[in-house]
Formats: sequence, structure tokens, C-alpha cells
Amino acid sequence: MTEKYAVVVIGGGAAGLSAALVLGRARHHTLVVDAGEPRNAPAAHMQGYLSRDGMPPAEFLAVGREEIARYGVELVRDRVVEVEKGEDFAVVLAGGRTVRARRLVIATGLKDELPAVPGVAERFGRDVLHCPFCHGWEVRDQPFGVLASSPASVHQALIVSQWSKDVRFFLHTVAEEELSDQDLRRLAAAGVDVVPGEVAGLVVEDDRLTGVRLADGTAHARSVLFVGPRPVPQTGLLERLGAELHETPFGAYPVVDPTGLTTVPGVWAAGNAIGFAEQVVHAASGGYRAASAIVGDLLMTDLDAATQE
Repeated sequence: MTEKYAVVVIGGGAAGLSAALVLGRARHHTLVVDAGEPRNAPAAHMQGYLSRDGMPPAEFLAVGREEIARYGVELVRDRVVEVEKGEDFAVVLAGGRTVRARRLVIATGLKDELPAVPGVAERFGRDVLHCPFCHGWEVRDQPFGVLASSPASVHQALIVSQWSKDVRFFLHTVAEEELSDQDLRRLAAAGVDVVPGEVAGLVVEDDRLTGVRLADGTAHARSVLFVGPRPVPQTGLLERLGAELHETPFGAYPVVDPTGLTTVPGVWAAGNAIGFAEQVVHAASGGYRAASAIVGDLLMTDLDAATQE
């Protein structure tokens, strides 16, 4: 017999666990399928989450798993490889298990594709960073570098100047002529130094970033480097279900209503599955909203069915 759940939550990060907590407390038979690949795994701590500021991401998830277990929610470490919609949803796991669900929450997040500069991937989440709201306080007043990946990187260089007045903007593969006059005026007003030339690698001493090295051999002393990863939304399951996507400067994401309901009836999405800028606190909130909407949706569906009997 194929196991049947009221809801299957695909993704066990902040959004998925938050949805599962609400569903479990509402007495819905719920399964969380977690591939164990959270976006913030490289970070030692997460910031900006009231009452959880500075908490290690792994600890946050471990506490979340303990909480959902109190309400009978099941969690399996596996990956969903296929989803088919019929009268309900058939969810196929990589481990060979197939389960059915009346409703789905897609919380598969996204992956960050880092610039192909030697040393960046190895130090990402330590002294190579991408979000000043996540890490700016911890590295405040240090010498910052910002690696341009497009002319839009000007925005990142300007934002990080809130946390340090010693910022150098490395144009890397971006030509200075690609920056607008307004960009250059703002960079100057913020005290950001513009450095032309391609970045060849990082200077690391005693397992600490100490500089940024250009292709011409010159090195600039820096202890923090901000980069702009290319976000890769994990929308494969949504696409196979026929969900409508909309293009953004940061990739294609599902069209959702305020509760996270996609254009596929019975399928909600939350967290970085719906947008690039969803922080942990936003993801948890999105999971809560989706789950509470599902509780109401299932109740009304069952009540309407009962009135037809």
C-alpha cells in the first residue's frame, strides 16, 4: 500500500520546518522530505532572526526537527525525484519510496553559483560573503572588497559602505564604461574606490583572507570580500507540475498568491523557492502562511464534500 499523507513538505529548511510545525499542530498527517542541502550551510551563524540572532544554522534546523517530531510529523532524509498530479499527488523519492499527498508545500530553495575566482568557493561564508544584512555587523569597519559580476554590483558596493568606510570595488570583468555617471557619482559620494582590472585570486595567510590579487600581479590588502552569487532556483518539480513562473533579475520563480499558493491547485511554495531575497526569518514566516492556508483549504474541502453525501 502506498502511504498517504494530508501534506508532503518538500524541503526541510526554515520554510519547510515552519510549515510542518503548523500542520502538525493542526493534527494533519505530514511528511517532510529533506535532502539536507540548506542554502546557508556555509555560514557559521545566522543573524537578524529575533530571539535566534547568532544561532548556528545547523542548530536552528536541529531544534526545528525536534519540535515537529513532538506533533507526529515524520521527516525522512531523501530527495524527491518526481511528482505527479492526479486525484492527489504521487511523490517519488530517490530511495525508491512513493507516497501520496492531498497537498504539497515546495520549499526546495535555491543554490548559489559563485564567481569562478580561485579561492572564493573555499572561503564562502567565512570572509567571502554575499549579504551584509547577514554578516555586516560581524565584519564592521574592516577593509572590504566587492567583486563585480555585472554593472548591477554597484548596488552591493554602495550597500556595504554602511558597515565600513574602507571599500574597494573591483570591476573584475566589468568595464568602467559600463557604469553610469550616476553610479560613479554615488560610489564617489560613498567613499568607495573603484579598482579596474580582472581579479585573479585571493591572498590567504594563516587561513585568513588578507588580500585580493589582480591579474597584473598587484595585490590590495582586504580582509573581507563581498561577492554576488548567481542564484539558481530549484524549480524543477514546480515546472513538471505545470506551475507558472515569472522572470526576475535573479532567476525564474513561481507565481504565488499572498499565502504562497502557486498556479497549480493544491501546491504551495515558500522560502527561497519563491524568491532570491528570502532570509531565514522570511522563509519561516512563508512556511507558516502556507501551512495555515492549507489547514483552511483542507477543512473547507472536506466540509463541502460532506454536504454532498
